[in-house]
Amino acid sequence: MSNSFNVINSEIKEISSNDKNQDLKIQIENLLGSSKVVLFMKGNAEMPQCGFSANSVAILKNLGVSFNTFNILNDAEIRQGLKEYSNWPTYPQLYIKGQLIGGNDVITEMYKNGELQEFLKNN
Repeated sequence: MSNSFNVINSEIKEISSNDKNQDLKIQIENLLGSSKVVLFMKGNAEMPQCGFSANSVAILKNLGVSFNTFNILNDAEIRQGLKEYSNWPTYPQLYIKGQLIGGNDVITEMYKNGELQEFLKNN
């Protein structure tokens, strides 16, 4: 089954920050570089720990895109550092090609008006 994003088999993978000896900014950039689409969330795609994270996962799954998730509840340093890195205070946070798209409210609005689909298709 194919869709407009040319994704045949979407893959969802949970990632973690393995090298705590690296600078926090480098750890974050490595996480962002792990996939075209990365969702920093509470929980993981199989077991979201809040409604906002669950909604964001549902949107991405509905679009059929491959994405990585990072459970911010498992790493306080990344959780706080990403807020400062992105200047975005809440979770979930969606990144596409390393660029912050926004939180659940932004993701939902973009999805409803077709902007998220168009952004994914063009990036």
